[in-house]
Amino acid sequence: MSSMMQGKVAIVTGAGGGIGRDIALAMAREGARLVVNDLGASMTGEGANAGPAQQVVDEIRAACGEAVANTDSVADAAAAQRIVTAALEAYGRLDVVVNNAGILRDRFFHKMSVDEFDAVVKVHLYGSYFVSRAAAPHFKEQEAGCYVHMTSTSGLIGNFGQANYAAAKLGIMALSKSIALDMHKFNVRSNCIAPFAWSRMIGSIPTETDAERARVERMKQMTPAKIAPLAVALASDEGRGVTGQVFAVRNNEIFLMSQPRPLRSVHRGEGWTPESVARHALPALAGSFYALDRSSDVFTWDPV
Repeated sequence: MSSMMQGKVAIVTGAGGGIGRDIALAMAREGARLVVNDLGASMTGEGANAGPAQQVVDEIRAACGEAVANTDSVADAAAAQRIVTAALEAYGRLDVVVNNAGILRDRFFHKMSVDEFDAVVKVHLYGSYFVSRAAAPHFKEQEAGCYVHMTSTSGLIGNFGQANYAAAKLGIMALSKSIALDMHKFNVRSNCIAPFAWSRMIGSIPTETDAERARVERMKQMTPAKIAPLAVALASDEGRGVTGQVFAVRNNEIFLMSQPRPLRSVHRGEGWTPESVARHALPALAGSFYALDRSSDVFTWDPV
């Protein structure tokens, strides 16, 4: 085993499979002690199964690492507190939280139910908040800690049929930045990763046309293990100077993503009326308007 995270204790939510599993395994290989959290629910959030979390724990222990399983739901504040308590009871400290747990309930917006919106936001956005908030007092007290949150280009850029997921993921970016600002004086860091990876979370992508099938084959190159090195680096002491940032990982590519800043402005000394806005401001700004891009419109080349 390497030692990049030697002595650190990490919680990885949704670590029973996919990206979370590979992050947990990679952190264990680097010497971290793990709380492997996974409710064991279906991709859409139904049911529960202790098996996935325990299986990852068994893999870590078989490689001479240390890990305990936890099956609490991140979508409940009391349960999220129990996830943090599991780390403190097992190892006496907590250094890293990776907010990875998630579900999908894709539907075009005009057909999306309140339950479909609520369930996805509860797991992704509320879940990231609940676990982060439960860990915050311990990070503050020890004046050290690191959050790694999973966002998505569905929120950062856009995608069809994912208003619930996109809203939650863009919210996570803002949550991470707020944590980074509020806890910087306590040496607590917070960053986001937008992962491109083939997992059960995207395994339901349609494959009805030749173009769709070709796209899926390209996406299968992007294994969850490709995300883990960045997550480990950010969580380690080597990442101590990095906070408030948003990254994307696409196979062997790592991107630093932009954050909203003023792009262009117009000014009218006498102030604006609705008519002058319509006739002057909007036409003047129109050249800088963004198109209705989706993630695939921006990342147009094959994964490297």
